[in-house]
Amino acid sequence: MPRPKASKPAPEAGLEVYRVGGAVRDALLGRPVWDNDWVVVGATPEEMRRRGFKPVGRDFPVFLHPESAEEYALARTERKAGHGYSGFTVHSSPDVTLKDDLVRRDLTINAIAEAPGGTLVDPYGGRDDLERRVLRHVSAAFAEDPLRVLRTARFLARYAHLGFTVAPDTRALMREVSRSGELSHLAAERVWTESEKALGEQSPDAYFKALAECEALAVWWAEIAAAPGSVPESRLDACLAAMQTVPDWPAIALSHWRYARLVTPLSDAEREALAARLKLPRAVAQLARQSAATARLVGEPLTTQAVMAWLDGQDSWRKPERARAQLALVKVLAPERRHAVLEAALDGAAAVSPQALMAEGYRGAALGRQIGIVRREAVARALGDAG
Repeated sequence: MPRPKASKPAPEAGLEVYRVGGAVRDALLGRPVWDNDWVVVGATPEEMRRRGFKPVGRDFPVFLHPESAEEYALARTERKAGHGYSGFTVHSSPDVTLKDDLVRRDLTINAIAEAPGGTLVDPYGGRDDLERRVLRHVSAAFAEDPLRVLRTARFLARYAHLGFTVAPDTRALMREVSRSGELSHLAAERVWTESEKALGEQSPDAYFKALAECEALAVWWAEIAAAPGSVPESRLDACLAAMQTVPDWPAIALSHWRYARLVTPLSDAEREALAARLKLPRAVAQLARQSAATARLVGEPLTTQAVMAWLDGQDSWRKPERARAQLALVKVLAPERRHAVLEAALDGAAAVSPQALMAEGYRGAALGRQIGIVRREAVARALGDAG
């Protein structure tokens, strides 16, 4: 009778491993946990590779579990060595303790670890701050990473509806970072990533208000923070009010709709300047541009010329989904009658058949002109406007 094969030990067996960060925080809050992050204490990169872990960290030793593909990072410390988010020297060795690793984290609620048996390791009071609904920095090292100003504001956007606030001493530290000039050293892509996440949270207005309170908003969002001759608060309030009105159009991410509406009160020049500074994805900048045009259209008398310019401006003929998305925005911004009229105008103009006109003998430039004429006539009929 063949002997049963001995089971192979799990790759993490014998390692000192703790679950850390967001998974522990959200489990304590009773929120869904979608993925886990792990810290390994007392190990070396060589040992991790020998156990089958795949190294993926460029700036510090992070490994993927060979079976679960979850991230396992060696305990580490960091020392400020330059500007911005990446200006750090990382030290990782078997003598770095769990407490050493946790103290480098941003907020106390993110500095809670959980041992395999479920025991919590909470040297900085994160569980108490969860119960008190407070976002508080772990240590003065918070100020060394300017991205943490944005991250704290983003966590407020996520948890404000649960009653969370930023601790006064943490707000003061955020203001200190803003005044230091360090925020300007962040990469635009990192700023947009944090902002995009915040825009998808339950209270996105809390993100921008928090940045305004700590004087960070003007660094990257100058157009929203103020305008020539305006009161900064009124400009921000107008943008946040616009952001509350978005259509139900799932083909476009909620965060992108909110951004488009947030910047609707800006001038065209301000909107383009902000998009360039944030290095926005083209689709997001385009959505903002088109949504601003839609907001202008619903605020003016509908004429054939205005509606044709609106339809042409979003390339409605080659990209009809863009026009349909903007019609969804019209539905929430304007009375039902206006939406119905614009939908009829789009349907009529879109129904114009180039093939039918070609059958009538139109070719080349003449065909293009005739398509425009017939589309304009269809729009005019829908509007009841012969001009």
